[in-house]
Amino acid sequence: MIDGVRLKVCGLTSLVDAEFADRCGADYLGFIFHPQSPRGISLAQFQAMAPRLPDRRKVAVTVEPSVPDLTALRDAGFDYFQIHHRPETAEADLIAWSRVVGEKHLWLAPKLPPGAKVSPAALALAKFILLDTFHAEGFGGSGRTGDWQAFARYQAAHRGNFWILAGGLNAGNIGDALRESGTRFVDVNSGVESAPGVKDEGKLKAFVVALRQARTLRPV
Repeated sequence: MIDGVRLKVCGLTSLVDAEFADRCGADYLGFIFHPQSPRGISLAQFQAMAPRLPDRRKVAVTVEPSVPDLTALRDAGFDYFQIHHRPETAEADLIAWSRVVGEKHLWLAPKLPPGAKVSPAALALAKFILLDTFHAEGFGGSGRTGDWQAFARYQAAHRGNFWILAGGLNAGNIGDALRESGTRFVDVNSGVESAPGVKDEGKLKAFVVALRQARTLRPV
């Protein structure tokens, strides 16, 4: 935790990047299991790295997984499970995911177009809700910033959930993001990369420095 803010570094594809994220103070290491993602890896690739990964909490990131696929990730030893899904996803699917991993380990990331709301079922079935920037072409990873004020309203209205801010975060905007959203949990990915799936040490260091400075300079 960095000055009261939890940090997840997502889209990790190598042991080198995972170790650097650990040294920078990441609380969570995120690995994407979605073939369409430029940062996607296979379960076999993760398992090859797993014995040497830092002792940080690991998050498996998927898109609307089948129950067998989610069960395989659970059995691989992940701590949390971040599932991106369409807002029209059937409640039965949300229930099935929650049953496989448990609501305290489930991070739901609804793909919310303008005007759409996080469903009551999602709020009830997952302890963690991640809000990423909407873009029609895919699920997350767009590098675009989202509606930080809407995030703040959600967080204020639903204090029983943990709210995670994602989408276009980088060293240049993390201070504004913290102030406008009020988040205490950030997820960074493309904003600290030199190429998709390749973390840039300078950018990640700068991000952590900017996060610390923003927290130090916050109003009292």
